[in-house]
Amino acid sequence: MPTIQFKPKQATKRLLSVLPERAKEVLINRYGLGKKVEKMTLDSIGKLYGITRERVRQIENYALANIRKSDAYKTEKNTFAEIEDLLHSLGGIVVEDDFLGHLAKDKSLQNHIHFILVIGDIFKKRKEDNEFKHRWHVNEDLAKNVESSLRKLYTGLSDQDLLLESEIVNKFLEHLEDVSEKYKNQEIVKRWLSISKMVGKNAMGEWGVASSSNVKTKGMRDYAFLVIRKHGSPIHFKEVAQQITQIFKKKAHVATTHNELIKDKRFVLVGRGLYALREWGYMAGVVKDVIKSIIEKYGPLTKDEIIEKVLKERYVKDNTIMVNLQNQKYFKKDKDNKYHLLDSKVEMV
Repeated sequence: MPTIQFKPKQATKRLLSVLPERAKEVLINRYGLGKKVEKMTLDSIGKLYGITRERVRQIENYALANIRKSDAYKTEKNTFAEIEDLLHSLGGIVVEDDFLGHLAKDKSLQNHIHFILVIGDIFKKRKEDNEFKHRWHVNEDLAKNVESSLRKLYTGLSDQDLLLESEIVNKFLEHLEDVSEKYKNQEIVKRWLSISKMVGKNAMGEWGVASSSNVKTKGMRDYAFLVIRKHGSPIHFKEVAQQITQIFKKKAHVATTHNELIKDKRFVLVGRGLYALREWGYMAGVVKDVIKSIIEKYGPLTKDEIIEKVLKERYVKDNTIMVNLQNQKYFKKDKDNKYHLLDSKVEMV
């Protein structure tokens, strides 16, 4: 975890000392550098002094420019160099909130560090937009490269895709070109991923499209989907409820969870209380329906062949399958001991 050696409040005090009183007060209020850590808007500062917001903006710009031209600014070169080194160590382009959070937990200290970033000519801020969060960098080419690669990563994902952290890191690295090897480590790449508002991580540590239900979970059905998907095989609804409570810290009542699983077409009941994902290829319906679907797909089959295929779709006992096969309303056996559907033409035993 990077740490700072300089004293942020002392540095800003030295920088502000070159200003006339009102210009200094405007910056203190604008950037939360005083006793109050809340940053004031142009409008609220204007009302405080009885001037327009545009006049406040002019005073702010004048004050920042004067500081940058002052001897005090030159004496802080070691402060700026230290922050530059920290930026590089964290990947060269970082989310503003993450960077400030790394350097200080105290909101007041964060405000002072932020002000130093604003003052320093070397530091460039890219404002939040629909794709990316507020971020700071010291290398324009690197920033553009990272952002371009994040766009390519996002456009290559579907709403259904969910990737392990190692997978999304490798996928992202495939898009990066002409980036120094010193940046190509997992911690830095994860920081770069956090710049994007289009990709995100769910509570299970899986990455995907930020707006998809697999990442931006909205209720029990989405939680259940992720739990069953993570489990990788049919699971009882009681265990699904337990996992939702444990992983997502959401109280999941067993009965409610069961009802949600029944209603959602993403899930298939494959045994007594056991649910699987439809995307795994399981057939919907009771055992009788599964047998009908199998015979329709493969044609007449022996008892053993039917049992083998049904057991790939349902977690039931062999005897349960045989009881259903004996239902003469739906199935009949020919002279070769193969089962047909009742409405098919077959020579009976």
